[in-house]
Amino acid sequence: MKKKALGRGLGALIPEVKSVEAPRTTEVKSAEAPRTTNEIDIDLIEPNPCQPRFDFEEEPLYELTENVKKNGILVPILVRPYGERFQLVAGERRLMAAHHAGLLKIPARVLEIPDNQMRELALVENIQREQLNPMEEAQAYNSLMEETGETQEQISERLGKDRSTIANSMRLLKLPATVSLLVSKKRLSPGHARALLSSGSAPAEMLKLAETIIEKGWSVRETERYVKNRQIKNLPRPPKSQDPNEEFAVSRLRVALGTKVEIVTKVKNSGEIRIHFFSHEDLIRIFDIIAITEKN
Repeated sequence: MKKKALGRGLGALIPEVKSVEAPRTTEVKSAEAPRTTNEIDIDLIEPNPCQPRFDFEEEPLYELTENVKKNGILVPILVRPYGERFQLVAGERRLMAAHHAGLLKIPARVLEIPDNQMRELALVENIQREQLNPMEEAQAYNSLMEETGETQEQISERLGKDRSTIANSMRLLKLPATVSLLVSKKRLSPGHARALLSSGSAPAEMLKLAETIIEKGWSVRETERYVKNRQIKNLPRPPKSQDPNEEFAVSRLRVALGTKVEIVTKVKNSGEIRIHFFSHEDLIRIFDIIAITEKN
C-alpha cells in the first residue's frame, strides 16, 4: 500500500531542494537529523506571504511562548534565502513565540525552495500541527488548487488526505460570511455548517438557524433532521424579524460583534439591544470591540 505524503512530513514534499549556508548565522547541531541547522537573527526573517493561517489563538500562543522561554525552540523553523535576508516557509507560531519570548536568534533550516512550493509547504505544516481553523483550511485547499491547477484528487494524493475530506472542507466556502465567522471561531462545527448548506436557506435565515443550533446545543444529527423535516418536537424554527429595518440593523451588529444580537421593541418606539456572549473570553472580546469603536 502506498504511503501517503502527509505521513512522511514536509521532507516528502521537498526532496529535491538543496540546503544552503545562511549568512550571518551560527551553526548548531539539529536535534532532528544529522544535517546542520543555522541559528538566524530573528530580525532578518521576512513573513511568509503564502501563510494559510490568519487567526492565531492567544492562549495556545501564550503557552508556546512560555515553553520557548523555558526550553528554547526545539524544532527549527524552515526558511529560504530572500536576497540578503530570509523568508519564512514554515514555523509561523514558533517564530511568533520566539519574538514574544525575547529571543534574538532562532534555529532554522535554510533551503532553496521555489515559489510554487511555498503555499503547499505552509499548508502541510499547519495541517500536520492542526493549527488551521476549518475556514482557513478550506481556503488553503482552494488557493492551492488555483495556483497549481490540480484537481481535488491530485491534491488529496499529494497531501495524503482523502478526496472526500478535501471536498467536504471546500464546501464550507459556500457559507455566508456571517455563518463562516461562527465556524472560524469554532462556535459552529463543520458538520453543522454542511447541514445548513444542504438546507438551501437564504443567508439571513441560515444565520438565524445557526444561532439556534448554538443556543439549543443541537447535535449534527438533530440539525440534519431539522433541515430535512423543517420541524422537530421542542425545537421550533427561529423566529423571523418583522421589521426589515430592524433586521438590517441586527445583521450589521452581528457581523461587527461576531455574536448574536437582538433588538427588542417595546411600546412608544422604545426597546433594548441585547448582545449575547458565551464565555468570559467572549465577553472581553465584545467589550474590546465596543470600547475601541467608542474611542474612535
